[in-house]
Amino acid sequence: MLAFNNLQLTTERLHLRPLCMDDAPALFGIFSDARIMTYWSTPPWTTMETATNLVERDLKALPAGEYLSFGIVRVADQQLLGTCSLFRFVEQCRRAEIGYGLAYDAWGHGYMHEALTALVDYGFAALDLNRIEADIDPRNTASARSLERLGFQREGFLRERWFVDGVVSDSALYGLLLSDWSARK
Repeated sequence: MLAFNNLQLTTERLHLRPLCMDDAPALFGIFSDARIMTYWSTPPWTTMETATNLVERDLKALPAGEYLSFGIVRVADQQLLGTCSLFRFVEQCRRAEIGYGLAYDAWGHGYMHEALTALVDYGFAALDLNRIEADIDPRNTASARSLERLGFQREGFLRERWFVDGVVSDSALYGLLLSDWSARK
């Protein structure tokens, strides 16, 4: 059984750490923005309660090893820029899924690549994963580029997989193997 307690990762410009209640207003600001949520599997958040519920759920999930979720914090000013997570662990197969979201003003600065590099490296090195998967909206070309830059390969396409606020969307499935990651290093 996995358990994540007081886990933090630091990169050159970012600090990845568990969320805390003080993050709820920033989370609400990020995930209530329709530009961020265009390709998400839920509509934009409409209440602060959604943000506080997420933080509460994360705080319970970490020690239970249900999933690993980090706030992405810029070291220079301690601003919360977004989140990244590993979830749906299948221990027998050494597999997990990756998810992420970033504030609109932080797009295009390489923050997500930096955060996901640290998270993927942790997943393979510390959690002994063999495979990390991603499920994205294929219209989200920026997310596809982020995954491909990390070495993920597009492995599948599922038609009309999601219905969000009455809008149907497809899924593009990506996978990254430990052997792929090791070969890149």
